Order: sequence, then C-alpha cells, then structure tokens
Amino acid sequence: MEFRCRLGTSAGQVIEGVYIAPSEAHLRREFEEKGLHVLSLGARGGVQGISLGRRRIPRDEFLIFNQELATLLKAGMPLVQSLDILRQRLSNPVFKAVLDDVHEKVRGGAALSEAFTAHADLLPGVYTASLVAGERSGSLDTVLRRFVAYSKVIDSVRKKTLSAMLYPAILTVLAILLVGIIVVKVVPAFSGFYASFNQELPLVTRVIIAISDVVRGNLLLLVVLLGGGGVAFSSWVKRPGQRVRFDRWLLRLPKVGAIALKFATSQIARTLAALVGGGIPLVNALDTAATSTGNRFMGEELRIVADKVREGKGFAATLLERRVMPDVAIKMIEVGESTGALQEMLTSLADFYDEDVETEVARFVTLVEPVMLVFMGIVIAGVVLALYMPLFELSSVVGR
Repeated sequence: MEFRCRLGTSAGQVIEGVYIAPSEAHLRREFEEKGLHVLSLGARGGVQGISLGRRRIPRDEFLIFNQELATLLKAGMPLVQSLDILRQRLSNPVFKAVLDDVHEKVRGGAALSEAFTAHADLLPGVYTASLVAGERSGSLDTVLRRFVAYSKVIDSVRKKTLSAMLYPAILTVLAILLVGIIVVKVVPAFSGFYASFNQELPLVTRVIIAISDVVRGNLLLLVVLLGGGGVAFSSWVKRPGQRVRFDRWLLRLPKVGAIALKFATSQIARTLAALVGGGIPLVNALDTAATSTGNRFMGEELRIVADKVREGKGFAATLLERRVMPDVAIKMIEVGESTGALQEMLTSLADFYDEDVETEVARFVTLVEPVMLVFMGIVIAGVVLALYMPLFELSSVVGR
C-alpha cells in the first residue's frame, strides 16, 4: 500500500513523500529505526489509517478479541502488551492490519478509543463510544464485557428472526421454480400434443398456453427486466434520503411493519442502555444509537430527538411528540427517566420487545406457512387441471 508521509529529521528538516509498505505500523517502525519522527501518515487517496476498501472485520472474531482483551486487562496486563499478544493470534488479514495500526498508535501514546476511531468505518459506532466511556471511568474491561454481552443479545435476536423467516423464503423460491418449470417445459409439450387434434381448447387451457408462449418467447427479456429492476431498486435505496423513505414505508406495512418497529425499538433501547450504563451522556448516546440502528427512518427521528434533548426538553416527552416508538415503550422510558433508573428501564424495555418480536415472528410464520402451502397447491393444481382438462373432454367424446 502507498502512504503519504510527513517526516521530521533530527536536524529539524521536514520531509514529505509517498512510501510503499505492507501496513502503516510496519512503515512507522521503519521510520523509527532510521531516527525519523512521523509528523503525519495516511493512506494515499484514503482516510487516515490504513486503506481497506470495502472489506469488513468478521463479527465473531471481533467479539472474541474483545472478550480476550477484557480478560487480559482484568488480569492486570498492560494494554499495549495485551494488544501485542492478541494481534499475533489473528488470522483475518483485515482485522490484523487494523490491530497492528491500533497497537502502534497506542504504543505511541494514543488512547485506545482514538486509535480505533481511525477505522470507524469498519467498526460498530457503539464500540468506539463504549471505549471512550471505559477510558473515562477507568473500567475499560467492564465496558468491553458489556459491549460483548450487548452484541451477543442483538445477534441472537437477529439470527432467531432470520431463522424463523427462512422456511417461508424457501417455500416461496420453490413455488416460483416449480411454476416456472411447468410454464417453460411442461406446458409446451401439452400444447404441441393438443395442436395435433385441431380442436378448440377450453379457455383456461388457452390462457395457460398463451402465458407459456409469452414467457418462453421473451424469457431473456424478462430476466433482464427482473435483474435490471433489482439493480435499479438497489441503486435507488443507496441514494441519499431514499433509504429513509424505504424504511418509513416498511414500518407502515401491515403486520411486518409492527414487527420491524418493535425490533428497531429493542435495538435502540439496548444500545442506549449499554452507552448510558457506561457513563456516556444521554445526548451523545442518542447520537450514537441513531447511527447504529438498522432502520434509517428511526435513526433520523432519533437525531431530531437528540437535538430536542440537547435544547433541554425531556427524553420521553420528545419521543411522545415525534411518535418514534410505541406508546408502551415511551411510558416505560418516562418512568425510568422520572425515577432515575433509565438504564435499567431501557434494558427491561429491550428484553420485553425481544421476547415480543420472537413471539410475533413465530406467530407470523405459523400463519404464513399453511397459507403459502395452500396457495402453492391451488396454483399448481389449477395449472395441472387446466392442462388435463382437454384430455377429460376428449375421453368423454370418445366414450360416446
């Protein structure tokens, strides 16, 4: 990788140039061995730190690292030595490059939160905020353990939700494939067979054959249109402001919107509980939670709430004004705010909605599965019946 560097010599001269090295940490070490002082160092054409493109740090490996770091710190091992031990055991090249850079910065006197902030695009926003809280309170190991516990709960709810939705998704794909095979392969065979009889076919059979002819004749065009539609939708969602509109529309969907709202509320509440419990002021915690929630519309609303709270308005009162969360959640937050037990109430709120989301998803799947099976049966039976109907009529004529 190429790095743009500004160096100081022992004679007081300043040298600027571009250097190639495997990592920033490796380059810094080379300069120190040569007696040069690093004034500034950044990836050429990128952000301060190392340039990692779109690669990401594996979440499981990141959580294991934090758990081990918390254990080493609790045992009394210095932070620099702990980082040095853990970075040598990493297998992922992206995470190892990040940790090499963090170790080098911390060894040079930077705070751990400051070192990780240089790679904020690869890390959860809650993490760097938690590190700041741990450094201020002097209990970095406790904050790291709290972050690991928070991440595991969030991941557990997300995995359970996705697992519950997996079976309906498989049924949908199988139904589409099966109907597609019938329309593209089976219907043409029956169409050629019936053409030899030179008899008028029933209306439903003619409709099925006409659909098959259109699909087969424009198969490539349909694939291009579907693929182009998917790409266009993905590009539209990525445009500034459009993801907010899409997430707002998602919350308004019947049944699905209620589940999405409860999941986002649980995620926000648990994030706020982790940050407030770590000593982060509520306003700063709201800003961080706004960037951490998966629903962008909820995040934008939470930023407005943060601005109002910064101006002196009450947290629960602002939530009620903006209608960001369900009424039950706002009532629980109001009680926690008035009694001074906001963190405990936010944790209880997150637990309550986690259980509610699991129940709602299980109920939704229980309802959707038989409906989809019945629908698939009706569609396939209708197509098969439409194809065999001329045979039934032919057999009745022959029988006479």
